[in-house]
Amino acid sequence: MNSLSDLSFSGKRVLVRVDFNVPLEDRHVSDETRIRGAIPTIEAILEAGGQPILMSHLGRPKGEFDPALSLRPVAQRLDKLIDATVVFCRSTVGEEAKRCIREAPKDAVVLLENTRFLAGETTNDPGLSRQMAELADVYVSDAFGAVHRAHASSAGVADFVSEKAAGLLIKKEVAFLTKALRDPEHPFVAVIGGAKVSDKMGVIDALLEKVDYLLIGGAMAYTFLASDDETVGESLVEEDLLDEASDLMDRAGNKLILPSDHVVGDRFAEDASTQVVTEIPEGWMGLDIGPDTQRRYAEIIDSAKTIIWNGPMGVFEMDAFAAGTRAVALAMADSTKTGGLTIVGGGDSVAAINEAGLADAVSHVSTGGGAMLEFMEGKTLPGLAALD
Repeated sequence: MNSLSDLSFSGKRVLVRVDFNVPLEDRHVSDETRIRGAIPTIEAILEAGGQPILMSHLGRPKGEFDPALSLRPVAQRLDKLIDATVVFCRSTVGEEAKRCIREAPKDAVVLLENTRFLAGETTNDPGLSRQMAELADVYVSDAFGAVHRAHASSAGVADFVSEKAAGLLIKKEVAFLTKALRDPEHPFVAVIGGAKVSDKMGVIDALLEKVDYLLIGGAMAYTFLASDDETVGESLVEEDLLDEASDLMDRAGNKLILPSDHVVGDRFAEDASTQVVTEIPEGWMGLDIGPDTQRRYAEIIDSAKTIIWNGPMGVFEMDAFAAGTRAVALAMADSTKTGGLTIVGGGDSVAAINEAGLADAVSHVSTGGGAMLEFMEGKTLPGLAALD
């Protein structure tokens, strides 16, 4: 993929696909992490004499205008974060968008309206892709969180622009993940959590050939335990995946590590009655890894040279079941201090490490949950392939 340094931006309109899919509360941005992540690429284009024209999706408006999902509040926040004028366009393509870009100061940053207000965005409509391409001379993709989707703004538009490059954020994401997956220092440990085995089975299978240990947490652990005839009480189990989970455990051997104790609750609630058990009794459900498992996982992470973490160890949104996820976050930070390459990805894992105040204490925090998983599986990501 071309880098920004491979192209000339002077006097050119540069269409930049960013990931401004940020949380809003009362029409105000409540977490600006993704906006800040795009700023280095925007500033690099400005310094090179180009005019950044930004486009992004926000939420899932399903091809129709929804004022609650307008990018206007994002434009207002970006204007406060960057040393440049930010112009918001109420349209995304067509004559109104062209006029808005034409009338904007040449040293301004232009943010177009939500791409998902357009029906052809998620179907990668070639006509819409061509309309997007008509807005600029150069296309830059810097939305790693969207590259696994074959959408018009993240993939299709690149077919209609002769000059294209990956932004600084995408280059950074690819560099870290490629280093970990193709040339890892050993011991190499993957920590995989979350609710469903079905969401992670592909990446677990792909990682088995690469890692020394694969630590499993979250509700997905109970499908594996149930497949091994362990008692799991009322814990979440994907019954249709029991055979597949059992087969994977047989192939993994000693590489795959499951929780040996659990924090259980009598119901799924913050104020549930809790206890720590090694065998989950009837009427109780596993909602976090237990203290012995936390220590064991921390020791394995601490001894590793390369660690990838995707998915929480329990229901970390509830304080009673957050200790396991916090323990992994702390272990990741400790490993980084001693020279380990530590990568965190997935919305819940990123939220957890931000909540712990440790985002700057690990090597890399990925901006792409689904994209990171598919990259680790070895799948072709349409948004990256379009830049090849």
